[in-house]
Amino acid sequence: MFKGKVSIIGSGYVGATTAYTIMLSGLVSEIVLIDINRNKAEGDAMDLNHGISFVSPVQITGGDDYELIRDSDLIIITAGAAQKPGETRTDLLKRNTAIFKNIVDKILRYCDNEPILMVVTNPVDILTYVFYKLSNFPREKVIGSGTVLDTARLKYLIGEHTNIDTRNVHTYIIGEHGDTEVAAWSMTTIAGVRLEEYCRICNRCDAKKICKEDFYQQTKNSAYEIIQKKEATYYAVALAVRRITESLIGNENSILTVSSLMEGQYGINDICLSLPTIVNGKGADKVLELPFNDEEIDGLRKSASTLKGLAANIGF
Repeated sequence: MFKGKVSIIGSGYVGATTAYTIMLSGLVSEIVLIDINRNKAEGDAMDLNHGISFVSPVQITGGDDYELIRDSDLIIITAGAAQKPGETRTDLLKRNTAIFKNIVDKILRYCDNEPILMVVTNPVDILTYVFYKLSNFPREKVIGSGTVLDTARLKYLIGEHTNIDTRNVHTYIIGEHGDTEVAAWSMTTIAGVRLEEYCRICNRCDAKKICKEDFYQQTKNSAYEIIQKKEATYYAVALAVRRITESLIGNENSILTVSSLMEGQYGINDICLSLPTIVNGKGADKVLELPFNDEEIDGLRKSASTLKGLAANIGF
């Protein structure tokens, strides 16, 4: 199982914040930060190390030498070109694919133990697929952060509207982490009942005020708004990555909407996208086929078709 070593490739906003959230969690005994900017990685490691007396013991190292990642149990890739204001996630594809191929070569050189690989860099679904194709790792060991964050964003909006603890709102965003993602309203529940039914018995507001399309659009476009306001998103995605890491290291069998290779689910093959998945020490152990409604399944298939077209454009 895990020996407790996590390596993070990319010490930018997302990578450094991810290291911080994992450090606070006490999940692992060793964290490695790798970045093309050696000073940045070393500086982040130094800064984090100065806080070790306030958390559980952990060894933190930074640098630009990929040999530091040897014997990692989990490698998290956050490196890549940053998303610019007004730029869609798919606009990043060609720039980040070239960067990504170089990273994959270096990971394979030093990690012959086949660690679990988690891709966070956008466009996350295509880059997860690229790593799977280049690495020949087992399907379950190559995962993307997928729509775990998107799902959390939708839960937040519903929780705020209904005045319910977000942790008691159950829903999924499925498909692409991006413009073709699908809100699974047929699976959205509070207190075990469908959202519409809960709103009828809640009496907090006029049930007609629940506007699913507004919630969906806010969820889908929130990253663009945050980037416009402050150039990058990193706090929530780092927490999402920590949550996935908890499930992997703790062998939790938690159900999370990570991105992984499809092998016939809903008639979709040979592309990575997000569906509710059992996540444990094996990685993306089992993708669940839940009874989504016809509209949601149609949207999921359209999302897969879009992703396949993008993969074909870069020769995958």
